[in-house]
Parts: sequence; structure tokens; C-alpha cells
Amino acid sequence: MREAYLGIDIGSISTKGVVIDKDNNILASSYLWTEGDPIKAVKKVLKELEESLDDDIKIVAIGTTGSARKLIGTMLGAVSIKNEITAHAIGTLSRHNDVRTILEIGGQDSKIILLDNGIVTDYAMNTLCAAGTGSFLSSQAKRLGIAVEDFGPIALTSKNPTTIAARCTVFAESDLVHKIQMGYKKEDIIAGLCYSVASNYLNNVGKGKKIVGPIIFQGGVSKNVGVKKAFEDLLHEDVIVDEDGHLMGALGSAILARKQGIKQEFNFKVKDAKFETTGLMCDNCPNHCEVIIVKKDNKILDTWGNRCPRGLEKIKE
Repeated sequence: MREAYLGIDIGSISTKGVVIDKDNNILASSYLWTEGDPIKAVKKVLKELEESLDDDIKIVAIGTTGSARKLIGTMLGAVSIKNEITAHAIGTLSRHNDVRTILEIGGQDSKIILLDNGIVTDYAMNTLCAAGTGSFLSSQAKRLGIAVEDFGPIALTSKNPTTIAARCTVFAESDLVHKIQMGYKKEDIIAGLCYSVASNYLNNVGKGKKIVGPIIFQGGVSKNVGVKKAFEDLLHEDVIVDEDGHLMGALGSAILARKQGIKQEFNFKVKDAKFETTGLMCDNCPNHCEVIIVKKDNKILDTWGNRCPRGLEKIKE
């Protein structure tokens, strides 16, 4: 049997999974929408990965990252549960060991990671506003009656991008409607949206940061060639988009699991188990903690959220 390592990146919009060998080569990968149910999404990812792998592959360690990393880490018994900054940095460095700046724009948030000699020196995240993220572009594409996948190629045909105010989603949509009513060309409006995404990112997430090359652009929005060009024009630097850029968090998680040196028992049949989470408000002290309980086949796997032992007493009751 060949030993392999599983990494899962569970975001609010998408869930990614990769299986790697001891040399960090990707043996199988999966990318799909979370659809508000991380447990169901991870089960689907596991199914896709299992179907893509040879029979002689054995998963010996699992790592998780993303907004639901603790929940899914508990579900799978992960040996590594790390934040997105660490996972994305490790995953990217495995492909581009000289990277200095990582620009990442996902479905509902964005982040910037600065590195020097393979070490994270600074970072920033924006999780408060959807302006300039994948969900923002998707909503504008729907308004324009264009598939979001076509945004980039259409933007590249523009010779005079329209200026779109994108500091806020509400203002951007209002400005977009105004520009449409003024009679601006559709390709110029689309190019303008791409530039507004890049500009908004640099003025908010990248504010005060020294951005130097090599620059790697990743996350779902990195597949939009219009936004990539906008970053290159604004930064006056080449921007690299890895073909597996959308998987870097999952790849980093798998590598971190491998580096733990701890082997675990794993079977893909875990996807057939019944998992459920419940919330319990503890009133045994003034903290009023909201305790999260994770069950597998009606047996408690783990709990968290309680600030003192009284929360566990409440669960036992």
C-alpha cells in the first residue's frame, strides 16, 4: 500500500480536498460548493476523492483548514487543524519557494500574506465586507446577464475600462446601474468591475503593505484573467496564477498533516456515518457560553465553546 495524506479546506462558499504523496504530488483533488452545509460538502469531496484514487492508496494523516476546520477536523480525526494563513503559505511555498506576496480572494473574504525567505512576516484579512470578492462578481455577472466564467475574457477586449466605485457592495451596484443607464459598453463596464476589485483589495486588505514580487494570485477569483490583468496594471509587476491556486489551502493542510509525523486510521466509509451538530446555551454561570456538540452516529465526538467545566456538566445533564 502507498501512503498518502489528505487535506481539506472548508470555506463558506467552496470546499476543497486534495490527496498527496510523500513528495507533495497531488494524486487526487476535488472542488465543490459548500452550500451552507460543510459536513455534507466534505462527504461529497471524500466520495470524489475515493473514486479518483487507486486501490493501493492508504490515507495515513489528515489536515484541515478554513472556516469550518475545527468541525471537520473533529469529524475526520485530523492530526492537523490550522488557520488559513498557515495553510495557504505552506501550500504555496511547496510550489513557489521564492514567493514574497500571496494575494488571495475567495468567495466571501480575502487575504494577503507577505513572506521573506519562506517565513510569513505579515498578513491581513478582510472578512467584514463582500465587496471585491467572488460573491460580489457573481452577483454583478447575474445583473449583466453574463456567466461569471466569461467575465475575464470579455474584460480583456475592453480598450477603455469604466470607473466603478467598489468600496462598498451597495455603492458599486448603484454605480454599475448608473453606468449601464449612461450607455457605457458592456465590455468596458466588466473591465471596470475587474479593476475595481483589484483596486478595492489593494486599498483595503493591502493598505500599508509592501507588495513585492514574486507575486502569487490565488483563490477562486484568480481564475478571472480580467482581475489578474488589473492587478498587474496597478502593481506594475507580473502576477503568477498557479493552475492549482484554488487548492493551495487544502494542499498546505495535507503537507502540514504529513509533517506532524503522526499516523492515524482512516477509512473513506466515514462519509457514510451520520454526523450532526447541536448548540446548547449553558446557564450554569454568568458567562452563558454557547457550547457546540458534535455527534457521530448519536455518540458525542467532541464539544467546544465552554469557558469553564460547567459547560461540560450541562452536556452530561
